This record gives sequence, structure tokens and C-alpha cells, in this order.
Amino acid sequence: MPATPAWPPESSVRLFVETRLSENAQIRLDGAQAHYLVSVMRIKTGEHVKLFDDATGEWLAEAIMVGKRDIALNMVAHLKPREPVPDLWLAAAPIRRARYDWVAEKACELGVARFVPVLTRRAVVDKVKDDRLRAHMIEAAEQCGRTALPEISAQIKLLDWLKTLEGRTLFFADEAGGEPFATAIAANPGPAAVLIGPEGGFDDAERDAIRGVPTAVPITLGPRILRADTAAIAAISVWMALSL
Repeated sequence: MPATPAWPPESSVRLFVETRLSENAQIRLDGAQAHYLVSVMRIKTGEHVKLFDDATGEWLAEAIMVGKRDIALNMVAHLKPREPVPDLWLAAAPIRRARYDWVAEKACELGVARFVPVLTRRAVVDKVKDDRLRAHMIEAAEQCGRTALPEISAQIKLLDWLKTLEGRTLFFADEAGGEPFATAIAANPGPAAVLIGPEGGFDDAERDAIRGVPTAVPITLGPRILRADTAAIAAISVWMALSL
């Protein structure tokens, strides 16, 4: 006798929705999401998709009406609650758009709680579009199974942001050197922020200001000088692996 397949199948279509979900709630999707479900994935009445809302977790939803440009869905089962989020912020100076988008995407996959665009003197980019970063994070969360989205802070000047940490450990990748990150994490458990500078690095005044933060810990990520995007993902990965 063949084994009964797991339900819902792991391959089910999975989408983020802005509407807060609940048992037996019905929602209607149109626009790009409806096009994806109806025209790309060919969802039919009676078929199921997974939805999550960054508030109540993940739900199994049944298509109860499928039109040409919209689709109605009914929540039939609560699959899992919103995940607990490790208290790690990533503060990253803006870099070229495609690479910064990639950092935002991977930061979401790895589980950061907050993403902070910090403006530094040597940054080659001085404006970040939050809606674009959020779109990349949503796509990443849909793919990786995450049920919580990182908060995206408004872009802020580095020196102003340093005043907001309120005792949070600040690990910063310092080209001038620091202690091995694993050692620093072990000595400084709890809420943390990882600060990654721009492609040109921090200038002397910024480095002095960072080191002046009482909770600042300069770290090294190894013997090589990493690109800003590589350093961001490497640091998050190490923190998550050693802190959870």
C-alpha cells in the first residue's frame, strides 16, 4: 500500500499577503499576485496555496473563486505561528543597487530582525528605496519559508544611528583589525547589531565615532579584505550559527 503523501505538499505555492489572516477568513487577491496564481501557476478552484502575513504565521488557503484577473481564497488551516526572530540588526552602508538588493535578500533568508541603511561619507550611493528592498525581502521570505519579515529602518546617517543603540552590542567589521568574530560573539551574548561599511571603508572620523560607542566591538572576518556585500552575509551567518 503506497504511503500517504504529506499534506500540504512542500511544493505548494507560497505568498506573502498584507492582510492579517485568521481561521476561515476570506481574502481576494488581484494585480501581480493574482496574475502569478492564475496565469503562471494555473491555480484552479479547490486547489491550495500557502499564505503568510508577518503577524499570525502561515496558513493553508483554498481557492474558492478564480477569475481572469483576481482570485478569492479561504483560510482552511493554520500551519504554523509567526517564527521567533533572533535580535540581530544589520546596519549596512548603501552600495551599488544590485549588490545592495542581494544583501537585503540574503539578510532576510538568514533571519535578521532589522535592516538599517546607514549613510557614510565614502558611500557611492546616498539614497535607498525602501519599497524595492522590501520587495526583495518578501520574495526571499516566500522562497525560504520564513514567516516574519525584517523591519526596514529609514536610511539614517551613521553618526545619528550610533546614538540609537541603547546598550546593544555593536560588532563592526574594521579594516584596521579586531578580534575574531567567534570570540567576540562568545564574550558578548544577547541583542546585537552588525555594522558593515561602504566599498571605500569608514573614514578616520567615523571609525573613531564607532569605537567611541561603549558597546562597540571591532571584529575581523578572516585574513582577507572582503567586499561589503560578502562581509555582511558572512557576519550574519557566523552570528546566527554561534548564537542560536
